[in-house]
Amino acid sequence: MGDATDKEIWGPLWNLYSRAGLSLPQFEITEGGTLPEPYRTLLVHHRDMTRTLEAHHQASIHLRLLDQMQEGITYSRTVLLELNKSDRPVEFGASRVLLVGIPEPWRSQIIEAQLPLGGILNASGIPYRSQPSAFFRTLGDDLIRSALRVEGIVPLYGRRNTLSALNGSTIAEIVEILPP
Repeated sequence: MGDATDKEIWGPLWNLYSRAGLSLPQFEITEGGTLPEPYRTLLVHHRDMTRTLEAHHQASIHLRLLDQMQEGITYSRTVLLELNKSDRPVEFGASRVLLVGIPEPWRSQIIEAQLPLGGILNASGIPYRSQPSAFFRTLGDDLIRSALRVEGIVPLYGRRNTLSALNGSTIAEIVEILPP
């Protein structure tokens, strides 16, 4: 199992857990090519997750805010992405967004936490790159399993992703976990 305290990899998720006084669940880092389907198709790419999940589920997605915090130019949030018609969760995500490079009105939309980050960036026309840096397997914990409405202990798969401007500056760091 990977080192669950490594703030470099788990930073966005670590923020939530440390504020709540909780320990992170264990994560096992794996190669993207070894993920079982459909997780490999859903996680191993350089696209944003909003469009990828909407295409996979053939449905629009909305955001449900679980937690948020702003410290200066850094905005962190933990969210669920859910299918519009059924409210079924399709991703548990924790992100840390550097607001300095994001102009209004997009910056305010991110902080209002009504829309997925990928959807806001796509609507804004701000060019960016999606760069996954780690893929993982986890059994999660009560917090993650409850949010994703997972019964029992089953493997969950996810990725650590960075959204970067074309000049290489970081826009956001994201940990994305998919339900079974």
